Amino acid sequence: MEKVCASPEEALADLEDGASIAVSGFGTSYGFACSLLVAARDKGVRNLTLVSNGLGAVGQLRGMLLVASGQVSKLIVSFSSRPGMRTPADDLIESGDIEVELVPQGILVERMRAAGAGIPAFYSPTGVGTPIAEGKEVRYFNGKPHILEQALPVDYAFLKAYRADRLGNVEMRGSSRNFNPAFAKAARHAIVEVDEIVDVGEIDPERVGLPTILVSRVVKKTVEPDQARLAPRRAADKPRDYNGKPSWTRHEMARRTAELLEEGSYVNLGTGIPTLVSNYVEGRNITLHGENGILGYGRMVEGDEIDHDVFNASGQFVEAMPGVSYFDSVASFEMARSGKLHAVVLGAYQVDAAGNLANFSLGDPRLGGIGGAMDLVAGKKQLIIMMEHRDSQGRAKLVQKSQFPLTGVDCVDVVVTDLAVLRRVQGDYVVEQIADGFTFDEIQALTDLPLKVAAGVK
Repeated sequence: MEKVCASPEEALADLEDGASIAVSGFGTSYGFACSLLVAARDKGVRNLTLVSNGLGAVGQLRGMLLVASGQVSKLIVSFSSRPGMRTPADDLIESGDIEVELVPQGILVERMRAAGAGIPAFYSPTGVGTPIAEGKEVRYFNGKPHILEQALPVDYAFLKAYRADRLGNVEMRGSSRNFNPAFAKAARHAIVEVDEIVDVGEIDPERVGLPTILVSRVVKKTVEPDQARLAPRRAADKPRDYNGKPSWTRHEMARRTAELLEEGSYVNLGTGIPTLVSNYVEGRNITLHGENGILGYGRMVEGDEIDHDVFNASGQFVEAMPGVSYFDSVASFEMARSGKLHAVVLGAYQVDAAGNLANFSLGDPRLGGIGGAMDLVAGKKQLIIMMEHRDSQGRAKLVQKSQFPLTGVDCVDVVVTDLAVLRRVQGDYVVEQIADGFTFDEIQALTDLPLKVAAGVK
């Protein structure tokens, strides 16, 4: 059964107004079906429902392309907005011209998988006590609350892969699998854009990531991703000043966080400052996990060391260590929610006295980025938060009660800031390390909740 289309335009010949489109891809534009997105924009279809991990920035060949052209009326995404990056989506959401449903990343992919498996709904521990639980049925299993989530079928899935044969068997590489299998299963029409189309039999059966029955059409890519946007994002390493004295830099925070990780542990690193920790575990028995489907990666790389199909959950290119393994995001979040991870390291806007975490929105729960945080928190054994002690406007981030929508309830174990390392012990935050040149009294004065100090801390 021939499934090759001559062009992206031919592959989208039956795409009509009002369709729902799931756009797979994670991090950089490299893993997105750029040619299909451009063809959908040029076709001019409107009133679309767009399902995706995130939208990207203006000008990127990602979902934002369809939002900026006014073709989308509803978003079902894990990231609708990012701080400091104003986009057309923000304006359209605030004005009510686009309806938005913000969904935890692991729940998004699980809802798609459920749709493909003929399962209409399921219960999940993810998001209990947060805005995403509002209005949903809650049941208790083994004494713990779980939220009812609905399956999410779609009309089309735009997928990107390495190779396909003429029957529609698809091969994927590295950590680029991410949402592809689940999105393909959930779609009436799964369309795969590939780098290369080969004859039947050229793909080793052991390397088929999507069998032909799950694929409607394949098309060779005609649009290249913007290579200039694929460079690793570097975090600033300039220390902040508090009371006229320098704090720890972000790299120093990362080094100290790495020291907290136990040998033999599996660890997930969240976006932002936590990604730097991967540069400080070399030579240790620590295995790093990414929500996009990678286990066993190392430091961030650049230049000739880059393999575009090997990246972390932030889209930063990383070293594939000996023993690395790749899988899809469904398997990745199974590892997370089932408690297989020993530690999770996340950034935060605020952490409060009750151990609550707020890291996805600065106010309006429609605008923000949940990503995989809620799923990771639901199954974590130890949660380490990395954040600056005070925000860019000088406000405390360790507070008595969080003013922002919560990501997780009573979940924080350790906090590493640019001034101190604090461990939550029986409800109290105990200072275990203090940045050089600072005193405990100074740390307390810069914190909006009471602290204790461990014995022997200087």
